[in-house]
Amino acid sequence: MARYKPFDTQPKFIPVDLAAQLLPGTFEHALHHLLAHAIDLTPFDARYRNDATGAPAYPPAMLLRVVLFAYARGIVSSRAIARACEDHVTFIALSGDSRPHFTTIAHFVSTLGDQIAPIFAAVLAVCDRQGLLGREMFAIDGVKLPSNASKHRSGTRADFERQAAKMERAAEAMLARHRAEDARDVEPTLAAKDAARRERLLRDAAELRGWLQQHPKDRRGPTGAIRKSNRTDNESAKMATSKGVIQGYTGVATVDAKHQIIVDAQAHGVGAEQELLLPAVDATSALRQPETLITADAGYHSEANLRALAEAEILALIADKAMRRRDARFATQDRYTTLPHALHDKSKPTRKPLPVFGPEDFRYDPVARSCICPAGKMLYRRGGARVTRDHVGAHFRGAKRDCGPCALRTQCLRTPETTPTRPVAFFHGRVSTRHIDHSAVMRERIDTPEGRTRYAQRFAVVEPVFANLRANKRLDRFTLRGRGKVDTQWKLYCLVHNIEKLAHAGYAA
Repeated sequence: MARYKPFDTQPKFIPVDLAAQLLPGTFEHALHHLLAHAIDLTPFDARYRNDATGAPAYPPAMLLRVVLFAYARGIVSSRAIARACEDHVTFIALSGDSRPHFTTIAHFVSTLGDQIAPIFAAVLAVCDRQGLLGREMFAIDGVKLPSNASKHRSGTRADFERQAAKMERAAEAMLARHRAEDARDVEPTLAAKDAARRERLLRDAAELRGWLQQHPKDRRGPTGAIRKSNRTDNESAKMATSKGVIQGYTGVATVDAKHQIIVDAQAHGVGAEQELLLPAVDATSALRQPETLITADAGYHSEANLRALAEAEILALIADKAMRRRDARFATQDRYTTLPHALHDKSKPTRKPLPVFGPEDFRYDPVARSCICPAGKMLYRRGGARVTRDHVGAHFRGAKRDCGPCALRTQCLRTPETTPTRPVAFFHGRVSTRHIDHSAVMRERIDTPEGRTRYAQRFAVVEPVFANLRANKRLDRFTLRGRGKVDTQWKLYCLVHNIEKLAHAGYAA
Protein backbone atom coordinates (compact mmCIF):
# COMPACT_ATOMS: atom_id res chain seq x y z
CA MET A 1 0.00 0.00 0.00
CA ALA A 2 1.35 3.44 -0.91
CA ARG A 3 2.66 5.63 1.86
CA TYR A 4 2.37 9.42 1.85
CA LYS A 5 3.84 12.20 3.94
CA PRO A 6 1.49 13.68 6.55
CA PHE A 7 -0.77 16.50 5.39
CA ASP A 8 -2.23 18.68 8.13
CA THR A 9 -4.37 21.80 7.63
CA GLN A 10 -5.00 22.51 11.29
CA PRO A 11 -4.09 25.99 12.66
CA LYS A 12 -0.41 26.42 13.47
CA PHE A 13 1.84 29.12 14.88
CA ILE A 14 4.29 29.78 12.06
CA PRO A 15 6.72 32.71 11.81
CA VAL A 16 5.80 34.74 8.69
CA ASP A 17 7.77 37.46 6.92
CA LEU A 18 4.91 39.81 6.04
CA ALA A 19 6.88 41.77 3.45
CA ALA A 20 7.70 38.54 1.61
CA GLN A 21 3.98 37.85 1.09
CA LEU A 22 3.74 40.74 -1.39
CA LEU A 23 5.24 39.00 -4.41
CA PRO A 24 6.56 41.19 -7.25
CA GLY A 25 4.25 41.23 -10.27
CA THR A 26 1.09 40.82 -8.20
CA PHE A 27 -1.68 43.34 -7.66
CA GLU A 28 -0.93 43.67 -3.96
CA HIS A 29 2.77 44.39 -4.61
CA ALA A 30 1.95 47.11 -7.15
CA LEU A 31 -0.67 48.54 -4.76
CA HIS A 32 1.79 48.63 -1.85
CA HIS A 33 4.52 50.26 -3.93
CA LEU A 34 2.14 52.90 -5.32
CA LEU A 35 0.84 54.03 -1.95
CA ALA A 36 4.25 53.82 -0.28
CA HIS A 37 6.40 55.59 -2.89
CA ALA A 38 4.47 57.10 -5.82
CA ILE A 39 1.45 58.87 -4.29
CA ASP A 40 1.49 61.78 -1.85
CA LEU A 41 -0.97 61.05 0.98
CA THR A 42 -0.02 63.98 3.23
CA PRO A 43 -3.39 65.75 2.57
CA PHE A 44 -4.94 63.06 4.79
CA ASP A 45 -3.03 64.52 7.76
CA ALA A 46 -5.58 67.34 7.91
CA ARG A 47 -8.16 64.81 9.09
CA TYR A 48 -6.49 64.40 12.47
CA ARG A 49 -5.78 66.72 15.40
CA ASN A 50 -3.78 64.31 17.56
CA ASP A 51 -0.29 65.79 17.33
CA ALA A 52 -0.06 66.43 21.07
CA THR A 53 -3.10 64.73 22.52
CA GLY A 54 -5.47 61.97 21.47
CA ALA A 55 -4.98 58.36 20.43
CA PRO A 56 -2.79 57.44 17.46
CA ALA A 57 -4.74 57.00 14.20
CA TYR A 58 -4.53 54.24 11.64
CA PRO A 59 -2.35 55.32 8.68
CA PRO A 60 -4.54 56.31 5.68
CA ALA A 61 -2.15 54.47 3.34
CA MET A 62 -2.77 51.22 5.22
CA LEU A 63 -6.56 51.66 5.19
CA LEU A 64 -6.53 52.51 1.49
CA ARG A 65 -4.37 49.46 0.70
CA VAL A 66 -6.73 47.18 2.59
CA VAL A 67 -9.90 48.62 0.98
CA LEU A 68 -8.55 48.51 -2.58
CA PHE A 69 -7.24 44.96 -2.16
CA ALA A 70 -10.61 43.89 -0.72
CA TYR A 71 -12.46 45.43 -3.69
CA ALA A 72 -10.06 43.61 -6.01
CA ARG A 73 -11.10 40.34 -4.35
CA GLY A 74 -14.81 41.12 -4.53
CA ILE A 75 -15.11 41.96 -0.80
CA VAL A 76 -17.08 45.15 -0.12
CA SER A 77 -18.47 44.68 3.40
CA SER A 78 -16.46 46.49 6.09
CA ARG A 79 -17.07 43.60 8.49
CA ALA A 80 -15.72 41.11 5.94
CA ILE A 81 -12.67 43.34 5.33
CA ALA A 82 -11.96 43.58 9.07
CA ARG A 83 -12.30 39.80 9.41
CA ALA A 84 -9.90 39.26 6.49
CA CYS A 85 -7.33 41.49 8.25
CA GLU A 86 -7.34 38.96 11.07
CA ASP A 87 -7.37 35.71 9.06
CA HIS A 88 -5.91 36.27 5.57
CA VAL A 89 -2.13 36.50 5.36
CA THR A 90 -2.09 38.96 2.44
CA PHE A 91 -4.48 41.30 4.24
CA ILE A 92 -2.34 40.95 7.36
CA ALA A 93 0.74 41.87 5.33
CA LEU A 94 -0.96 44.93 3.75
CA SER A 95 -2.31 46.10 7.11
CA GLY A 96 0.89 45.37 9.03
CA ASP A 97 -1.11 43.13 11.38
CA SER A 98 -2.86 46.22 12.76
CA ARG A 99 -6.38 44.70 12.61
CA PRO A 100 -8.55 47.81 12.13
CA HIS A 101 -12.12 47.64 13.40
CA PHE A 102 -14.89 47.45 10.82
CA THR A 103 -16.30 50.82 11.96
CA THR A 104 -12.91 52.41 11.22
CA ILE A 105 -12.94 50.96 7.69
CA ALA A 106 -16.55 51.98 7.05
CA HIS A 107 -15.92 55.54 8.30
CA PHE A 108 -12.77 55.85 6.18
CA VAL A 109 -14.53 54.83 2.95
CA SER A 110 -17.63 56.93 3.54
CA THR A 111 -15.61 60.09 4.35
CA LEU A 112 -13.04 59.93 1.53
CA GLY A 113 -15.06 62.45 -0.49
CA ASP A 114 -12.96 64.78 -2.63
CA GLN A 115 -9.71 63.20 -1.43
CA ILE A 116 -10.13 60.25 -3.79
CA ALA A 117 -9.90 62.40 -6.95
CA PRO A 118 -6.21 63.40 -6.43
CA ILE A 119 -5.33 59.74 -5.78
CA PHE A 120 -7.10 58.71 -8.98
CA ALA A 121 -5.22 61.41 -10.91
CA ALA A 122 -1.89 60.35 -9.36
CA VAL A 123 -2.39 56.71 -10.40
CA LEU A 124 -3.35 57.92 -13.87
CA ALA A 125 -0.11 59.91 -14.05
CA VAL A 126 1.83 56.76 -13.16
CA CYS A 127 0.01 54.90 -15.94
CA ASP A 128 0.99 57.67 -18.34
CA ARG A 129 4.66 57.48 -17.32
CA GLN A 130 4.55 53.72 -17.89
CA GLY A 131 3.34 54.31 -21.45
CA LEU A 132 -0.15 52.86 -20.93
CA LEU A 133 -2.04 55.86 -22.37
CA GLY A 134 -2.35 56.21 -26.12
CA ARG A 135 -4.76 59.19 -26.36
CA GLU A 136 -5.95 58.04 -29.78
CA MET A 137 -9.48 57.15 -28.69
CA PHE A 138 -11.48 57.69 -25.51
CA ALA A 139 -14.57 55.45 -25.30
CA ILE A 140 -17.34 56.62 -22.98
CA ASP A 141 -19.99 54.30 -21.56
CA GLY A 142 -21.89 53.70 -18.35
CA VAL A 143 -23.39 50.96 -16.24
CA LYS A 144 -26.58 51.27 -14.18
CA LEU A 145 -26.31 49.66 -10.76
CA PRO A 146 -28.77 49.47 -7.85
CA SER A 147 -28.08 51.67 -4.86
CA ASN A 148 -28.68 51.25 -1.15
CA ALA A 149 -32.22 52.59 -1.54
CA SER A 150 -35.74 51.23 -2.01
CA LYS A 151 -37.43 52.01 -5.30
CA HIS A 152 -40.80 51.65 -3.56
CA ARG A 153 -40.03 54.87 -1.68
CA SER A 154 -39.81 56.89 -4.88
CA GLY A 155 -42.28 59.48 -6.08
CA THR A 156 -42.97 63.18 -6.47
CA ARG A 157 -43.89 65.47 -3.60
CA ALA A 158 -47.52 65.23 -4.69
CA ASP A 159 -47.32 61.41 -4.44
CA PHE A 160 -45.90 61.65 -0.92
CA GLU A 161 -48.60 64.14 0.11
CA ARG A 162 -51.29 61.71 -1.04
CA GLN A 163 -49.63 58.80 0.77
CA ALA A 164 -49.39 60.76 4.03
CA ALA A 165 -53.02 61.90 3.77
CA LYS A 166 -54.14 58.32 3.09
CA MET A 167 -52.32 57.03 6.17
CA GLU A 168 -53.81 59.78 8.33
CA ARG A 169 -57.33 59.07 7.07
CA ALA A 170 -56.89 55.36 7.79
CA ALA A 171 -55.68 56.13 11.34
CA GLU A 172 -58.64 58.47 11.92
CA ALA A 173 -61.09 55.82 10.68
CA MET A 174 -59.60 53.23 13.04
CA LEU A 175 -59.82 55.68 15.94
CA ALA A 176 -63.48 56.43 15.14
CA ARG A 177 -64.26 52.70 15.04
CA HIS A 178 -62.61 52.17 18.42
CA ARG A 179 -64.63 55.00 19.94
CA ALA A 180 -67.86 53.54 18.55
CA GLU A 181 -67.04 50.15 20.04
CA ASP A 182 -66.20 51.71 23.40
CA ALA A 183 -69.56 53.50 23.42
CA ARG A 184 -71.41 50.17 23.11
CA ASP A 185 -69.75 48.82 26.27
CA VAL A 186 -68.63 45.77 24.29
CA GLU A 187 -65.10 44.46 24.60
CA PRO A 188 -63.42 45.32 21.28
CA THR A 189 -62.05 42.51 19.15
CA LEU A 190 -58.33 42.65 18.31
CA ALA A 191 -58.11 46.11 19.88
CA ALA A 192 -54.40 45.80 20.64
CA LYS A 193 -53.51 44.95 17.04
CA ASP A 194 -55.63 47.79 15.70
CA ALA A 195 -54.02 50.23 18.12
CA ALA A 196 -50.54 49.10 17.08
CA ARG A 197 -51.46 49.46 13.42
CA ARG A 198 -52.87 52.93 14.01
CA GLU A 199 -49.69 54.01 15.79
CA ARG A 200 -47.63 52.64 12.92
CA LEU A 201 -49.71 54.52 10.35
CA LEU A 202 -49.39 57.77 12.28
CA ARG A 203 -45.65 57.24 12.70
CA ASP A 204 -45.18 56.60 8.97
CA ALA A 205 -47.32 59.60 8.09
CA ALA A 206 -45.31 61.80 10.47
CA GLU A 207 -42.09 60.53 8.89
CA LEU A 208 -43.44 61.41 5.44
CA ARG A 209 -44.47 64.88 6.61
CA GLY A 210 -41.03 65.43 8.10
CA TRP A 211 -39.34 64.38 4.86
CA LEU A 212 -41.53 66.80 2.91
CA GLN A 213 -40.54 69.64 5.22
CA GLN A 214 -36.86 68.85 4.80
CA HIS A 215 -37.20 68.70 1.00
CA PRO A 216 -39.51 71.59 0.04
CA LYS A 217 -38.87 71.26 -3.70
CA ASP A 218 -39.20 68.49 -6.27
CA ARG A 219 -36.14 67.21 -8.14
CA ARG A 220 -36.03 68.62 -11.64
CA GLY A 221 -34.12 67.71 -14.78
CA PRO A 222 -32.25 70.10 -17.09
CA THR A 223 -35.51 70.89 -18.96
CA GLY A 224 -37.40 71.62 -15.75
CA ALA A 225 -39.42 68.40 -15.77
CA ILE A 226 -40.19 66.89 -12.36
CA ARG A 227 -38.15 63.84 -11.43
CA LYS A 228 -39.15 61.33 -8.80
CA SER A 229 -37.55 61.77 -5.41
CA ASN A 230 -36.54 58.93 -3.10
CA ARG A 231 -36.95 59.05 0.67
CA THR A 232 -34.06 56.63 1.26
CA ASP A 233 -31.49 58.24 -1.05
CA ASN A 234 -32.83 61.35 -2.75
CA GLU A 235 -29.83 61.64 -5.08
CA SER A 236 -30.46 58.22 -6.65
CA ALA A 237 -32.91 57.72 -9.50
CA LYS A 238 -35.24 55.16 -10.99
CA MET A 239 -33.64 53.63 -14.08
CA ALA A 240 -34.86 51.22 -16.73
CA THR A 241 -32.41 48.39 -17.40
CA SER A 242 -32.51 45.06 -19.21
CA LYS A 243 -33.22 43.46 -15.81
CA GLY A 244 -36.15 45.76 -15.05
CA VAL A 245 -36.49 49.07 -13.22
CA ILE A 246 -33.96 49.73 -10.47
CA GLN A 247 -33.31 52.51 -7.97
CA GLY A 248 -29.67 53.37 -8.40
CA TYR A 249 -26.84 55.31 -10.01
CA THR A 250 -25.11 55.33 -13.38
CA GLY A 251 -21.37 54.74 -13.22
CA VAL A 252 -19.72 56.43 -16.21
CA ALA A 253 -16.20 55.50 -17.31
CA THR A 254 -14.02 57.04 -20.00
CA VAL A 255 -11.53 54.44 -21.24
CA ASP A 256 -8.35 54.91 -23.26
CA ALA A 257 -8.13 52.53 -26.22
CA LYS A 258 -4.45 51.56 -25.95
CA HIS A 259 -4.49 49.51 -22.72
CA GLN A 260 -8.06 50.08 -21.44
CA ILE A 261 -6.99 52.51 -18.73
CA ILE A 262 -9.91 54.38 -17.15
CA VAL A 263 -9.04 58.06 -17.51
CA ASP A 264 -12.18 59.38 -15.81
CA ALA A 265 -14.85 57.88 -13.55
CA GLN A 266 -18.07 59.54 -12.40
CA ALA A 267 -21.29 58.35 -10.77
CA HIS A 268 -24.57 60.18 -11.32
CA GLY A 269 -28.10 59.67 -10.07
CA VAL A 270 -29.46 60.09 -13.57
CA GLY A 271 -30.88 57.47 -15.90
CA ALA A 272 -30.77 59.59 -19.07
CA GLU A 273 -27.28 59.14 -20.49
CA GLN A 274 -27.50 62.21 -22.77
CA GLU A 275 -26.86 64.42 -19.74
CA LEU A 276 -23.66 62.58 -18.83
CA LEU A 277 -21.67 62.90 -22.08
CA LEU A 278 -20.44 66.49 -21.79
CA PRO A 279 -19.33 66.21 -18.11
CA ALA A 280 -17.29 63.12 -19.04
CA VAL A 281 -15.76 64.89 -22.05
CA ASP A 282 -14.94 68.01 -20.02
CA ALA A 283 -13.20 65.89 -17.35
CA THR A 284 -10.73 64.58 -19.94
CA SER A 285 -9.73 68.02 -21.31
CA ALA A 286 -6.27 67.84 -19.70
CA LEU A 287 -5.55 64.45 -21.29
CA ARG A 288 -7.03 64.93 -24.74
CA GLN A 289 -5.03 65.87 -27.78
CA PRO A 290 -6.44 67.57 -30.90
CA GLU A 291 -6.54 64.21 -32.72
CA THR A 292 -8.14 62.29 -29.81
CA LEU A 293 -11.40 60.66 -30.89
CA ILE A 294 -14.38 60.50 -28.51
CA THR A 295 -16.75 57.56 -29.06
CA ALA A 296 -20.05 56.73 -27.35
CA ASP A 297 -23.11 54.63 -28.09
CA ALA A 298 -26.60 55.77 -29.06
CA GLY A 299 -27.61 56.45 -25.46
CA TYR A 300 -25.43 59.59 -25.49
CA HIS A 301 -26.72 60.89 -28.84
CA SER A 302 -28.57 64.20 -28.91
CA GLU A 303 -28.49 67.27 -31.13
CA ALA A 304 -27.40 69.45 -28.20
CA ASN A 305 -24.46 67.16 -27.39
CA LEU A 306 -23.30 67.01 -31.00
CA ARG A 307 -23.57 70.79 -31.32
CA ALA A 308 -21.48 71.31 -28.17
CA LEU A 309 -18.79 68.88 -29.42
CA ALA A 310 -18.70 70.58 -32.81
CA GLU A 311 -18.40 74.05 -31.28
CA ALA A 312 -15.53 72.82 -29.08
CA GLU A 313 -13.88 71.24 -32.17
CA ILE A 314 -13.72 67.82 -30.53
CA LEU A 315 -13.51 64.80 -32.83
CA ALA A 316 -16.31 62.39 -32.00
CA LEU A 317 -18.28 59.41 -33.30
CA ILE A 318 -21.61 59.17 -31.48
CA ALA A 319 -23.96 56.51 -32.80
CA ASP A 320 -27.68 57.09 -33.31
CA LYS A 321 -30.45 54.55 -32.82
CA ALA A 322 -30.81 53.87 -36.55
CA MET A 323 -27.10 53.30 -37.24
CA ARG A 324 -27.35 49.51 -37.51
CA ARG A 325 -30.41 49.69 -39.74
CA ARG A 326 -28.33 51.62 -42.25
CA ASP A 327 -25.47 49.11 -42.06
CA ALA A 328 -25.73 46.29 -44.62
CA ARG A 329 -23.84 43.97 -42.27
CA PHE A 330 -26.83 43.93 -39.92
CA ALA A 331 -29.49 43.42 -42.58
CA THR A 332 -30.46 40.00 -41.16
CA GLN A 333 -30.24 40.88 -37.47
CA ASP A 334 -34.03 40.65 -36.99
CA ARG A 335 -33.96 36.89 -37.39
CA TYR A 336 -32.14 36.63 -34.06
CA THR A 337 -34.79 38.65 -32.24
CA THR A 338 -36.96 36.47 -30.03
CA LEU A 339 -40.69 37.02 -29.98
CA PRO A 340 -42.09 38.51 -26.75
CA HIS A 341 -43.74 36.08 -24.37
CA ALA A 342 -47.51 36.32 -24.44
CA LEU A 343 -47.75 36.55 -20.66
CA HIS A 344 -45.07 39.23 -20.35
CA ASP A 345 -45.84 41.43 -23.35
CA LYS A 346 -47.06 44.72 -21.82
CA SER A 347 -47.18 46.67 -25.08
CA LYS A 348 -50.53 48.05 -26.13
CA PRO A 349 -51.95 46.86 -29.45
CA THR A 350 -51.54 49.46 -32.16
CA ARG A 351 -54.74 50.77 -33.66
CA LYS A 352 -54.87 51.13 -37.39
CA PRO A 353 -56.19 54.63 -38.15
CA LEU A 354 -59.37 54.88 -40.17
CA PRO A 355 -58.86 56.10 -43.75
CA VAL A 356 -59.75 59.76 -44.17
CA PHE A 357 -59.48 62.28 -46.98
CA GLY A 358 -55.94 63.40 -47.60
CA PRO A 359 -54.67 66.68 -49.09
CA GLU A 360 -54.78 65.06 -52.54
CA ASP A 361 -58.59 64.83 -52.23
CA PHE A 362 -58.87 68.62 -51.91
CA ARG A 363 -58.78 70.96 -54.93
CA TYR A 364 -56.05 73.48 -54.29
CA ASP A 365 -55.45 76.43 -56.63
CA PRO A 366 -52.03 77.98 -55.88
CA VAL A 367 -52.70 80.93 -58.21
CA ALA A 368 -56.04 81.89 -56.73
CA ARG A 369 -54.85 80.63 -53.34
CA SER A 370 -58.11 78.82 -52.72
CA CYS A 371 -59.12 75.35 -51.62
CA ILE A 372 -62.34 73.34 -52.10
CA CYS A 373 -63.09 70.25 -50.01
CA PRO A 374 -64.48 66.93 -51.38
CA ALA A 375 -67.99 68.12 -50.46
CA GLY A 376 -67.59 71.18 -52.71
CA LYS A 377 -67.27 73.75 -49.91
CA MET A 378 -64.78 76.60 -49.94
CA LEU A 379 -62.25 76.57 -47.06
CA TYR A 380 -60.93 79.63 -45.26
CA ARG A 381 -57.28 80.55 -45.81
CA ARG A 382 -55.32 80.87 -42.55
CA GLY A 383 -52.93 83.80 -43.05
CA GLY A 384 -50.07 83.91 -45.53
CA ALA A 385 -47.22 81.43 -45.95
CA ARG A 386 -46.66 79.63 -42.66
CA VAL A 387 -43.69 77.53 -41.50
CA THR A 388 -44.36 74.14 -39.88
CA ARG A 389 -41.33 72.05 -38.97
CA ASP A 390 -39.13 73.77 -41.56
CA HIS A 391 -41.82 73.40 -44.26
CA VAL A 392 -43.48 76.47 -45.88
CA GLY A 393 -47.05 76.10 -47.07
CA ALA A 394 -50.60 77.40 -47.35
CA HIS A 395 -52.99 76.42 -44.54
CA PHE A 396 -56.79 76.19 -44.83
CA ARG A 397 -59.65 75.30 -42.48
CA GLY A 398 -63.31 74.60 -43.06
CA ALA A 399 -66.17 76.66 -41.62
CA LYS A 400 -68.28 75.29 -38.75
CA ARG A 401 -71.49 75.92 -40.68
CA ASP A 402 -70.19 73.66 -43.48
CA CYS A 403 -68.32 70.95 -41.52
CA GLY A 404 -70.98 70.51 -38.81
CA PRO A 405 -73.85 69.10 -40.94
CA CYS A 406 -71.58 67.65 -43.70
CA ALA A 407 -72.49 64.09 -44.77
CA LEU A 408 -68.79 63.29 -45.40
CA ARG A 409 -67.77 64.26 -41.87
CA THR A 410 -66.83 60.71 -40.82
CA GLN A 411 -64.63 60.34 -43.92
CA CYS A 412 -62.96 63.69 -43.43
CA LEU A 413 -62.17 63.75 -39.68
CA ARG A 414 -60.39 61.08 -37.63
CA THR A 415 -62.36 62.04 -34.51
CA PRO A 416 -65.58 63.61 -35.80
CA GLU A 417 -67.16 63.59 -32.34
CA THR A 418 -64.54 66.00 -30.92
CA THR A 419 -63.03 67.85 -33.93
CA PRO A 420 -65.28 70.69 -35.16
CA THR A 421 -63.63 71.53 -38.51
CA ARG A 422 -61.08 70.05 -40.92
CA PRO A 423 -57.68 71.71 -41.38
CA VAL A 424 -55.48 71.01 -44.42
CA ALA A 425 -52.09 72.29 -45.56
CA PHE A 426 -50.25 72.31 -48.89
CA PHE A 427 -46.47 72.62 -48.65
CA HIS A 428 -44.41 74.02 -51.50
CA GLY A 429 -40.99 74.60 -50.02
CA ARG A 430 -38.67 74.20 -47.06
CA VAL A 431 -36.72 76.67 -45.02
CA SER A 432 -34.03 75.64 -42.54
CA THR A 433 -34.47 77.08 -39.07
CA ARG A 434 -31.10 75.69 -37.99
CA HIS A 435 -27.77 76.55 -39.54
CA ILE A 436 -26.34 73.02 -39.26
CA ASP A 437 -28.02 69.69 -38.62
CA HIS A 438 -25.32 68.15 -36.45
CA SER A 439 -27.14 64.81 -36.33
CA ALA A 440 -27.04 64.59 -40.13
CA VAL A 441 -23.36 65.50 -40.15
CA MET A 442 -22.65 62.76 -37.57
CA ARG A 443 -24.63 60.20 -39.60
CA GLU A 444 -22.58 60.97 -42.70
CA ARG A 445 -19.34 60.71 -40.73
CA ILE A 446 -20.16 57.45 -38.96
CA ASP A 447 -21.57 55.77 -42.10
CA THR A 448 -18.27 56.03 -43.98
CA PRO A 449 -16.07 52.88 -44.07
CA GLU A 450 -13.48 54.61 -41.88
CA GLY A 451 -16.15 55.80 -39.45
CA ARG A 452 -17.66 52.32 -39.08
CA THR A 453 -14.22 50.77 -38.60
CA ARG A 454 -13.18 53.22 -35.90
CA TYR A 455 -16.52 53.14 -34.12
CA ALA A 456 -16.46 49.33 -34.10
CA GLN A 457 -13.34 49.51 -31.91
CA ARG A 458 -15.37 51.17 -29.13
CA PHE A 459 -17.04 47.95 -28.05
CA ALA A 460 -13.72 46.12 -27.56
CA VAL A 461 -12.32 49.07 -25.60
CA VAL A 462 -14.97 49.82 -23.00
CA GLU A 463 -17.08 46.68 -22.56
CA PRO A 464 -14.25 44.49 -21.13
CA VAL A 465 -13.74 47.14 -18.44
CA PHE A 466 -17.31 46.74 -17.19
CA ALA A 467 -17.00 42.95 -17.49
CA ASN A 468 -13.95 43.08 -15.21
CA LEU A 469 -15.64 45.31 -12.64
CA ARG A 470 -18.98 43.52 -12.61
CA ALA A 471 -17.97 39.87 -13.08
CA ASN A 472 -14.44 39.60 -11.71
CA LYS A 473 -14.77 42.21 -8.95
CA ARG A 474 -18.42 41.28 -8.28
CA LEU A 475 -19.63 44.88 -8.33
CA ASP A 476 -23.38 44.30 -8.51
CA ARG A 477 -24.60 47.26 -6.45
CA PHE A 478 -23.46 50.40 -4.62
CA THR A 479 -23.54 49.98 -0.85
CA LEU A 480 -23.35 53.66 0.15
CA ARG A 481 -25.95 56.44 -0.01
CA GLY A 482 -25.61 59.89 -1.53
CA ARG A 483 -24.00 60.81 -4.83
CA GLY A 484 -20.73 61.91 -3.21
CA LYS A 485 -20.20 58.59 -1.43
CA VAL A 486 -21.33 56.52 -4.42
CA ASP A 487 -18.97 58.50 -6.67
CA THR A 488 -16.14 57.69 -4.24
CA GLN A 489 -16.97 53.97 -4.29
CA TRP A 490 -17.12 53.97 -8.11
CA LYS A 491 -13.70 55.68 -8.31
CA LEU A 492 -12.25 53.11 -5.88
CA TYR A 493 -13.35 50.26 -8.13
CA CYS A 494 -11.97 52.04 -11.19
CA LEU A 495 -8.70 52.56 -9.28
CA VAL A 496 -8.53 48.80 -8.74
CA HIS A 497 -8.87 48.27 -12.50
CA ASN A 498 -6.07 50.74 -13.30
CA ILE A 499 -3.72 49.31 -10.67
CA GLU A 500 -4.33 45.84 -12.09
CA LYS A 501 -3.23 47.16 -15.48
CA LEU A 502 -0.07 48.53 -13.88
CA ALA A 503 0.65 45.19 -12.22
CA HIS A 504 0.17 43.31 -15.50
CA ALA A 505 2.51 45.76 -17.22
CA GLY A 506 5.26 44.86 -14.73
CA TYR A 507 5.13 47.98 -12.55
CA ALA A 508 7.57 47.79 -9.58
CA ALA A 509 8.27 44.13 -10.39
